Amino acid sequence: MTASAFAVMLAVGLLVGQLTAGLREQAEAAVQREAAARALYEAARELSAALTLDQIVSIGGRFVNATFGGRCAFFFVGLDGRLGAPQIAKPEGAAAVSGVSNAAQNSAPSGMPNLDRVLADWTYQHGQPAGTGTHTLPSGSVLYLPLKAPMAIRGVLAVEPEAFQVLAQPDSRRQIDACATLIAIAIERVHYVEIAQDALVRIESERLRNSLLAAVSHDLRTPLTGLVGMAETLTRPQPNQPPLSPLQAEAAAAIGQQAQRMRTMVTNLLDMARLQNREVKLRQEWQSIEELVGAALQTIPLPAHRVVVDDMADLPLVRCDGPLMERVLSNLLENAGKFAPAGTEVRISAAIVHDDKRGQELRLQVRDHGPGVPAGSERIIFEKFTRGEKESATTGVGLGLAVCEAIVSAHNGRIWVEKPTDGGACFIVALPAAEPPPVEVDETE
Repeated sequence: MTASAFAVMLAVGLLVGQLTAGLREQAEAAVQREAAARALYEAARELSAALTLDQIVSIGGRFVNATFGGRCAFFFVGLDGRLGAPQIAKPEGAAAVSGVSNAAQNSAPSGMPNLDRVLADWTYQHGQPAGTGTHTLPSGSVLYLPLKAPMAIRGVLAVEPEAFQVLAQPDSRRQIDACATLIAIAIERVHYVEIAQDALVRIESERLRNSLLAAVSHDLRTPLTGLVGMAETLTRPQPNQPPLSPLQAEAAAAIGQQAQRMRTMVTNLLDMARLQNREVKLRQEWQSIEELVGAALQTIPLPAHRVVVDDMADLPLVRCDGPLMERVLSNLLENAGKFAPAGTEVRISAAIVHDDKRGQELRLQVRDHGPGVPAGSERIIFEKFTRGEKESATTGVGLGLAVCEAIVSAHNGRIWVEKPTDGGACFIVALPAAEPPPVEVDETE
């Protein structure tokens, strides 16, 4: 055999060896990628069935332990928007350790003494990884990854592998990043499941309460109406009957007032239940705001206050349900009569205002000089069974303003309260203003 033939055979052998080694490496890499993909698939399948955060911690701990031979801890975001105490996942499905302080965590034999709460907070606030293998404090042995979900960052995952170089490999880093994404999506799903369950419970509770209030209120209307009628009969002079003594007349008048007040509360309860159950059909007609104010003042005259009504003769008609809108004005006047001191002024005014978003609006204002609305309660007072003062001698169950908002909202309007600079409160009702139909004139007349 010549030297040239030997050289050719040697080159071919070396080339075949190199190709064989390359194929072996590719096969091993394919096997590793297949194992990583299978591990991610198993983790995703288990996380999709998790219903609690404890289950997510347990599944994440098993994945990290099986893939990297290390440990992990979870920092979840609390209701205050801050990271809570770390929950350290135990391998082999053991329960997670949740502590109040790092010292308690360090005392556990399987804990993670190298956890840095400051670094975890930095990761959460900036949404960037930190720790080993990153550009932020890479000298540590723990990698902190933000749990980024589609809607928000749900926490921080802290991973501590047994070997320092494990997370330095690109494939391992991509795998732990993918696992962190799966965990974040699972946390967000559990979060919204809890919100949905809470909403369902609230809806059912509200429905049950409305049904109960409607049933009780309906049964109370008849006896209360009878009490009001009997009190009026007692105070009315009867033929061939001696008049009541002053004490008896005062007692009969007090009975009538209290019965009337209770009947108003029951009516508010019924109206609120019907409005929320959408059982009230609006009968919208063109109404004069001046006549609605006059009707409300006849119902709630406020004899102890100086009621001032601005001129409303030039205002256009507004399309609304007259009786319901009269109820709104009556509740606002009654509210002013309850809280404003006797002898103070209660002013009622109205005007057409142009709003950039809603166009023309008719805004009705009821202004009193009472104690006003506490700071921060401008919207809370319109909720059901909410009062400006929880402990007060003023009667009421906190439904008047809630009924007002429900009626105004049904008219596609708005209601809010403002605090004038000189004290008191100013309730504003804004209704959509439209061009009333032309008045047909009978030419025969």
